[in-house]
Amino acid sequence: MHPDIFPELPDDARLWLLGLEAAPGAGARAALAAGLDALMGQWRHKGHAYAGRWTLLEGQILAIAEPDMASNPSGCAIDGMFRRVRGLLAETGLAPVDPATHVLVRAEDGWRAHPKAALEALLLDGTLDAATPVADLALFAVGDLRAGRLQAPLARTWIGRKFKVA
Repeated sequence: MHPDIFPELPDDARLWLLGLEAAPGAGARAALAAGLDALMGQWRHKGHAYAGRWTLLEGQILAIAEPDMASNPSGCAIDGMFRRVRGLLAETGLAPVDPATHVLVRAEDGWRAHPKAALEALLLDGTLDAATPVADLALFAVGDLRAGRLQAPLARTWIGRKFKVA
């Protein structure tokens, strides 16, 4: 649970989560922090300055939040920010998890990205089971994160429904 995340923002502040293939080392983490601080400070679109905030959750999930986007979203501003974030990740040697093709699950040593195509085999061989925590990178608001919705047991996710895992 992350009850103290972004304490200066309301629960309805817009949230974006990006999983990283691996936790950044000290050098990459410092470069990422400097780049994200600069990006959030310069986030503007059509004369509007956004009050973006960021944090790295559990060393491997990048969380970006912004309060104005909850009531006045701008697709162009979001697209521009994410182009710059992806560029920054590439510059620092970090790879984002593609949620269209991979799921992020908790392992003993942190989060692991697994291809969706391999899920059935991973369930059969016991790598994953009903209790395996699965990250929900589609959370929409900071309040969802504060309420502990970042992860759920596999059995309670779309994976559990698809593969009939109880």
